[in-house]
Amino acid sequence: MSAFVSTPRTVLGAHKVTTDEIADDIRAHHHNHPRINAILRVVNNCGVRTRHFTRPLSSPTVNGTADVRERTQTAFDDAVDMAEQAAGAALGAAGLAPQDIDAIVTSHTTGWAVPNLDVHLVDRLGLRPTVRRVALTTAACAGGAQALIRAADLVAARPGSKVLVVAAEVLSSSYNHAADTIESMIYKALFADAAAAAVVTDAPLGPGLEIEDTFEYTLPNSLDRYRGRLDPEGMHFDSTKQAATTAASTLTYLTDWLGDHDVDFAVIHPGSLRIITDVADALGLRPFDSRHSVDTLTEEGNMGGVSIFRVLERTHAEPPVDGTNGVGVAFGPGFITSALRCRWRV
Repeated sequence: MSAFVSTPRTVLGAHKVTTDEIADDIRAHHHNHPRINAILRVVNNCGVRTRHFTRPLSSPTVNGTADVRERTQTAFDDAVDMAEQAAGAALGAAGLAPQDIDAIVTSHTTGWAVPNLDVHLVDRLGLRPTVRRVALTTAACAGGAQALIRAADLVAARPGSKVLVVAAEVLSSSYNHAADTIESMIYKALFADAAAAAVVTDAPLGPGLEIEDTFEYTLPNSLDRYRGRLDPEGMHFDSTKQAATTAASTLTYLTDWLGDHDVDFAVIHPGSLRIITDVADALGLRPFDSRHSVDTLTEEGNMGGVSIFRVLERTHAEPPVDGTNGVGVAFGPGFITSALRCRWRV
């Protein structure tokens, strides 16, 4: 059974931060770093021009000395606020009320909390107490695509269901000067804060994505490629040197799954310029076909699991032709691939 995704709605962090500002901040805090010049070159070439944080760059929970408790609580509080706004906007765009929703799938990795985002949104949005819940708490960058997969499963299992999908991340909580590896400096420039939401149903609520099949792949022995780490200073995001080429090494499995399915458009998670390019090349797409992913990365950064929804939202503004074949794909820690085989429906 097909699943249809309504027009997503994205809420960005309130504070726009430029790459020049981040480079100046890194220079001020790490001027004695033996590789400062190499760090600044990489930061300025990461493909991001601007991104949005929920708090100013100068705040204690971004480049200050807030401890893990304050960083974690601030990140979760901000994520819930943005998620509520995005979910309300998505429901409005779909012409639905909170009481119409039968299930909610959330993706949220930054800002540890129990209960998590799903339970908070039941209260905040006024969803029915009997709503079914699936909370994805460690999918990170793959979270948006993974949440759509789980929503499609729910719709197939219970025809007629309306599933609200919400992703929220405050990745600025990992902007931490206690970590000074080159990888941590790159993530300072890549990461951003946002939330997004959409509704998944078994009948279209308007133009958009029709999910025909889904794919999940966990790369064996890849636990260390990308991973989160907590210490008294806060949350950190680490990766190995292999990480930069890991997405490319998994694309054979993706293309084998697609088989003879022609791909005319793609909704690619903008994890980095290299990830976008590698996926587009593997699918035989032109640079023009991945422009929404590149523009999202350039203007809004890597928003974790939220990014796939933002790319899809941009796709709605310049939609493919009705019936066109497409693919949605995202990657996450250690190394997982989450993909959607889809068509565009008007």
